Amino acid sequence: MNSQNQTPAMNQKIFNLGLLVETVSVYLICCSLADTDTTISTKKLSEMWNSTRASLLEGLEDLETRNILRRIISDRAGNNVYKLLDVKNWKL
Repeated sequence: MNSQNQTPAMNQKIFNLGLLVETVSVYLICCSLADTDTTISTKKLSEMWNSTRASLLEGLEDLETRNILRRIISDRAGNNVYKLLDVKNWKL
């Protein structure tokens, strides 16, 4: 990440929403990918995730429901690409 041109993707409000630890962990991995200009995809997330695929998918669904993350591309085989949304769009 070029710190002169970008601010970190992570927003501290994530810790005040009462989310499950796994959901916050998914968010933090998404932020890490965004900060390194890496596509946020289920493939990349799965490579970094150290729990069950079900818990990863549940975390992604919760983040989507709260408008923290948006699925922008899907190939119908479960390979999705996501975008982090600005905190002003979150459903707090």
